[in-house]
Amino acid sequence: MQRVHVSAIVLIGSMLATTAVCAQGVSNIQKPDQEAGASNRAVQFMRIFGPAQPPHGFVRFCEANPDECAPDHGQESRFNATAEHLKELDEVNRSVNHEIAPATDLEVYGVNEYWTMPRTRGDCEDYALLKRHNLIAKGWPVSALLMTVVRDEKGEGHAVLTARTVQGDFVLDNKIEEIRLWSKTPYQYVMRQSYLNPKVWVALDTRQGPLATALSSSENRSRE
Repeated sequence: MQRVHVSAIVLIGSMLATTAVCAQGVSNIQKPDQEAGASNRAVQFMRIFGPAQPPHGFVRFCEANPDECAPDHGQESRFNATAEHLKELDEVNRSVNHEIAPATDLEVYGVNEYWTMPRTRGDCEDYALLKRHNLIAKGWPVSALLMTVVRDEKGEGHAVLTARTVQGDFVLDNKIEEIRLWSKTPYQYVMRQSYLNPKVWVALDTRQGPLATALSSSENRSRE
């Protein structure tokens, strides 16, 4: 098996053509403050600005799949992503991207927003949910695998999976084969799950939530 090098993982890969855009499922978000987003790019870890309202599709997913949204008690520190763990991220990202055919929720389920674990077809959040599920099955802690909403290179809503590690916040994306540090992507980050509680979401942009909240302070301390 070809060895995966950490240096290759953090490089920007070529953008693959995507036939399924997730603007439907995550369109009810404000566009991020580009100036604030640019100032955060120099760091390895995402900056938190307080609580955010979870996507409606995610809330319904948790109601239907409570086990997938259960907290990971006792695991609050950042996960140490060894070379073997980074290799797992890469392999899971590639395998799910190849196994699932891109399709919108409207095409598959007849509705505009439906978060679920895909079987053969799905859109961006479905890819991310399956990657999260597969990595947890491999022993990754729940607190290290966070659903994340962004604005993509076209300014449209998109969902990815963030792997929260000591080495930085890595992104698993159905548009791209390689995993990359969040700061090496073309996206504007809007909000994601809190590592403290999978049902809670936090803002990654100043306009998505109030500043200086207790939750924000707790999250930001973990970046050190």
